[in-house]
Amino acid sequence: MIVAFSVAPSGGPSASSDGSVHDAVAAAVRIVRESGLPNRTSSMFTEVEGEWDEVMDVVKRATEAVGAYGTRVSLVLKADLRPGRTGEIDGKLERLEAALGD
Repeated sequence: MIVAFSVAPSGGPSASSDGSVHDAVAAAVRIVRESGLPNRTSSMFTEVEGEWDEVMDVVKRATEAVGAYGTRVSLVLKADLRPGRTGEIDGKLERLEAALGD
């Protein structure tokens, strides 16, 4: 499965003077990267690929890490469940690029 998620704190001194929550997001991304699962981070979401339990554990721990930066946490999550497939975090993009090249 691939999960794309975004997590951000609110309700406390979580934002810097310019309104950014980059420190909290960095704490979440650090958890994802240290997990060893295939992952990718963009300006809006972090994607992580693996089995259900291991991916959800990473999302949970990343969300808990962000919780230290505020009294409330917002989590947006989208999942692509495709049993028996691995390597899709790159495979989907490769197929898209090939289709665009036609």
